[in-house]
Amino acid sequence: MQALTLARDERTSDEIWLLQHPPVYTLGLNGKREHLIRNNDIPVIPVDRGGQVTYHGPGQTVVYLLCDIQRLGLGANDFVRRLEQSLIDLLNDYHIQTHRIPGAPGVYVDGRKIAALGLRIKRGRSYHGLSLNIDMDLSPFHDINPCGYPELEVTQLRDLGVHEDMESINQQLIKHLQFNLGYNSEQIQDTR
Repeated sequence: MQALTLARDERTSDEIWLLQHPPVYTLGLNGKREHLIRNNDIPVIPVDRGGQVTYHGPGQTVVYLLCDIQRLGLGANDFVRRLEQSLIDLLNDYHIQTHRIPGAPGVYVDGRKIAALGLRIKRGRSYHGLSLNIDMDLSPFHDINPCGYPELEVTQLRDLGVHEDMESINQQLIKHLQFNLGYNSEQIQDTR
C-alpha cells in the first residue's frame, strides 16, 4: 500500500482492496496508548494513518482505498464525506438509519459506531481506508477507547438484523464507493 502510493504516477490506476484482518489493534499516527485500557493477547500495531486506536478482526470488512484524489478533483474532507456517504448508502439499502458525528469520522447507528475511517494522504493520493463491522466478535472493542472516545459503543450489521453474506455486502459497498467517488467500472481495479 505504501510502496504503491509512493511509486504511482498520474497514469496509475486506482485500486480498492477488500480484506479481513486476523485480530489486531491498530494505532494511528496520533494514537495514544492510554486508549488501550486493558491488556489482552491481541497485538497492537502502530500504523501511518490518521486517527487513534481501533480493532480489526474476522467478520469485519476492511477497505483500503488507493486513490488519486487529486485526479478525482477531491480534497481530503470531501473524500472522507464521500466514503462516509458510501457507507450510509449501503446501510440505507438495509433500511438502517445512520448519522455522522461532527469531528468524529465514521458512520453511527443510534450513537454506536458501525464503520470507522482512517486515512493517509500523500501527494494527493490516499491509502488506508475504512472498516465496516458485519458479523464479528465485538468484545475486543471493550478493551480500548474506540477511535479515542471513552465508552464509545460499537455495533455491527448482524446485530441490526442483516444476515446477508459478507461477499454480497462487499459487492454492494463497492458499487456505492464507485458511484460516490465518480468511477465507472473501467476506472478502478478491484483486487480481492
